[in-house]
Amino acid sequence: MKNKYVDLIEQTFDFPQPEFEVIDNELYFNNIPLMDIIKQYKTPLKISYLPKISQNIQKAKRLFNVAMAKVDYRGDYNYCYCTKSSHFAFVLEEALKNDIHLETSSAFDINLIEELYSQGLINKDKWIICNGFKKKQYIDNIAGLINNGWGNTIPIFDNMPEVDLFSEVLEKPCRIGIRIAAEEQPKFEFYTSRLGIRYIDIIPFYEEKIKNNPLYEMKMLHFFINTGIHDDAYYWNELSKCVQVYCDLKKICPALDSLNIGGGFPIKNSLHFTYDYEYMAEEIIAQIKMICTQRDVPDPNIFTEFGSFTVGESGAVIYSILGEKQQNDRERWYMIDSSFMTNLPDTWAIKQRFIQLAINNWDKEYQRVMLGGLTCDSGDYYNSEAHANAIFLPKLQADEPLYVGFFHTGAYQESIAGFGGIQHCLQPAPKHIIIDKDENGDYFTRLFSKEQGYRPMLRILGY
Repeated sequence: MKNKYVDLIEQTFDFPQPEFEVIDNELYFNNIPLMDIIKQYKTPLKISYLPKISQNIQKAKRLFNVAMAKVDYRGDYNYCYCTKSSHFAFVLEEALKNDIHLETSSAFDINLIEELYSQGLINKDKWIICNGFKKKQYIDNIAGLINNGWGNTIPIFDNMPEVDLFSEVLEKPCRIGIRIAAEEQPKFEFYTSRLGIRYIDIIPFYEEKIKNNPLYEMKMLHFFINTGIHDDAYYWNELSKCVQVYCDLKKICPALDSLNIGGGFPIKNSLHFTYDYEYMAEEIIAQIKMICTQRDVPDPNIFTEFGSFTVGESGAVIYSILGEKQQNDRERWYMIDSSFMTNLPDTWAIKQRFIQLAINNWDKEYQRVMLGGLTCDSGDYYNSEAHANAIFLPKLQADEPLYVGFFHTGAYQESIAGFGGIQHCLQPAPKHIIIDKDENGDYFTRLFSKEQGYRPMLRILGY
């Protein structure tokens, strides 16, 4: 009878997979022996595997450049990383090795850009795409970049008053963009995105406020679909509408030459995950090419703003199981040595599911369980997978602890949780390590941050 954990995984999924394999009943993540990492650093533990960042950037570049070559597309492709997905220095340093550009969303993002410049990691030729509804400090900081010679900084007007607000602080002309307020899917609580300017307002706005303003050169039209890039009628309809607006605007604005399609490439959140990246890139480029050809408009340069796709699959979190609680006939709880609410807040806030696997004991029998965090909050639990309304893990052994990992957690979790700040129930943030490879392809680790101590927490609280 096949009742071991390894049997369950191999029968349920196509396993092993490129990121995951099992050797001697222990899980390897991107060829990294995780039990060796656990023995060195203990748990709870966060991991950032840097090579995955470059791999995904190069993957997207290859996909879009091949798609363009197939249809003789005459525009260029520009990969932007949106910093809000993860602001950590090690993420930006790795991403910038790949000749990319940056997208910002707040005033302090501009300070981050200046810090990268002071360290020699970027130059003033980079495209800096500035999105978001902008407070005065954000506008002032963007204008500061432009006034200091960052000629490829593009403020994306999110609302019409921004054109006048920038006019008050700009000292030299700049390139600008306009964000389209995309229509949301019918299942959303609202019909139109809160970000951007309505389709019907874009042409009148350009003609009245931008066309004859010597401060502005209209460079880019921007749109983004909150639900991401998916092969469905909703996405293709919104893309078509956006390209049609681009063509309308291009007819009266010769300087316009770039279309920003935002982000939205999904990441793997289940071992069942399937997504045809090649098809989607080719179809996007083909659709844009077809509409522009029909409208007798030159192919625009394409910008993307991939955040989760860039950094998400580089992350992992590892816990140990402290103990087991049988609460009733049906509910068996494994208690982890930290908290989901503080370490992986998306699991609590939006019921996000990540890839979850045992690290060791793959040769042991499995059972259905629920995972509980250490806070006293009723929402601190994890009880289902992306592919099933259940969790199965090896049975606990008296002589060997069980470790469990959550994978592809590299986007948003630290910033949403408030890295370095106060955690719910004063649960400390786990230690964080970085894994990289040397010139010989051998992996090495370094400690980025220790497990949070009580003294920094008490200082924040005023003690």
